[in-house]
Amino acid sequence: MNANKMDVSQPTLLRRMTAEFLGTAFLLATVIGSGIMAERLAGGNIAVVLLANASATGLMLVALILAFGPISAHFNPVVTLAAAWLRSMPWSEVPAYLVAQFSGAFLGVICANVMFGLPAYTLSTHVRSGGAQMFGEFIATFGLMAVVICVSRLQPMHIPYAVGAYITAAIWFTSSTSFANPAVTIARAFSDTFAGIRLTDTPGFIVTQLAGAAVATILFAWLVPVQSAIEEQK
Repeated sequence: MNANKMDVSQPTLLRRMTAEFLGTAFLLATVIGSGIMAERLAGGNIAVVLLANASATGLMLVALILAFGPISAHFNPVVTLAAAWLRSMPWSEVPAYLVAQFSGAFLGVICANVMFGLPAYTLSTHVRSGGAQMFGEFIATFGLMAVVICVSRLQPMHIPYAVGAYITAAIWFTSSTSFANPAVTIARAFSDTFAGIRLTDTPGFIVTQLAGAAVATILFAWLVPVQSAIEEQK
């Protein structure tokens, strides 16, 4: 083994939690920070703000998954729950993953707010409610899990690019602008900026995210069974 290359073949739980914490923090800092920056520079053009926010988020996801993937790169409670459901990880580790993801998400929001001279946290007043947006979140999370399961089983080396591309597109094609992540959803309630969401709107988003993830996990685990994935890679 190259003496300059760290062995991450069997990372400890602590190292995995650290990767999840840092990755989720950077993800939220990007989501909130790019929204603030774009809103200040776009002169009121919301389409430009959304384009900047989507591009920054998608690109950051590619970078983060490439950086932390060999250790752990879920950055999303529904991905963690699906992995445990599919027996890719033990259920006993799920609580630690969730703590790392949610705490990292809150740190990312605080960092973004402070970087732009705002209070560390402020409850958002951005209304995101209604059946159309709930359905949008269902579709966004369903699609994300489809990409995660299918690509990880058939073309795992392309996961960073597939997830980054999907999220970039989903921010545009879904009515909810694709939160698709319970940790992201709750954390964004504490930034009263472009990317925020009212705290009272978060339960509906989270319920539809869990539903979309559950349906997708059942469907795509059947569509691309592990044995087929192994044969495809031979």
